[in-house]
Amino acid sequence: MMRKLLKRITHPFFKIGLGYYYSKPRKFSYNGVSVLVHPDIFPPYFTFSTKILLNFLKPLDLQDKTVLELGCGSGIISLYASKKGAIVTATDINNTALEYLTEASKTNSLDLEILNSDLFEQLVNRQFEYIIINPPYYPREPNSIKEHAWFCGANFEYFERLFKDLPNYLTRENKTFMILSQDCDFSKINMIAKKNKILLCIVKKESTWIESNYIYSVERIN
Repeated sequence: MMRKLLKRITHPFFKIGLGYYYSKPRKFSYNGVSVLVHPDIFPPYFTFSTKILLNFLKPLDLQDKTVLELGCGSGIISLYASKKGAIVTATDINNTALEYLTEASKTNSLDLEILNSDLFEQLVNRQFEYIIINPPYYPREPNSIKEHAWFCGANFEYFERLFKDLPNYLTRENKTFMILSQDCDFSKINMIAKKNKILLCIVKKESTWIESNYIYSVERIN
């Protein structure tokens, strides 16, 4: 209750502040890896999910592991995985994000495969040892490429497509992780997952005074 009240009070000021802050490219860094984040790219600064995923990856042994970041946005997760020795593929539908990530890979001297792919469109018949997903989950139609990072469609079309294709990429040997906020409609998302024989299990919860975020393992129901 207190969380909702605080959000209601601060929202107008927060929105104005964010509008100014995101009006030009800003640098974001994590453990020696830096990216320049364009205003049209999902912002890792004041959103918690990116940092939570980075912290989650930190203790993992990714040396020589194949890693897919599906919908990479700024690409900081892909770059960090590459720094840890992973063989990384980063995908997105936002060409600006991919252009900035390409430049960041050169600046950080890290090698990535960077693809414009709508979900698994350009990844047919490929397998990865790790798949990382930070999905859009607000139920509204996106009106621009930028909004695709936030809105999953009025009828959760993003999750319908994701969970329809994902079983083809899930094996007993690989690991897939997805992060969701308490703000999302988990019951609806979980219903779509189960319909496609996918099991979502919480492996980590992280809470702030604003919200709680959950990292789920994504597994195929045999």
